[in-house]
Amino acid sequence: MFLSVKVSPKSKLNQVTQSDDSHFTIHTTAAPDKGKANESVLKLLSAYLKVPKSRLTIVKGEASRQKLIAIK
Repeated sequence: MFLSVKVSPKSKLNQVTQSDDSHFTIHTTAAPDKGKANESVLKLLSAYLKVPKSRLTIVKGEASRQKLIAIK
């Protein structure tokens, strides 16, 4: 299963909002520096979906605000 995620790094709060079944917007306080925002996105999404973080991988968009994340 693939999820389309729009990320807003350096936000004031950590928040996950779901647009529909496979589209999410994630606001994270982490800066987009050395993968910190990506780690935070995976952590927030895993908590929201109640799946282990190890089951989530960024397939596309490591250096972009628009990401495609796979759930194994």
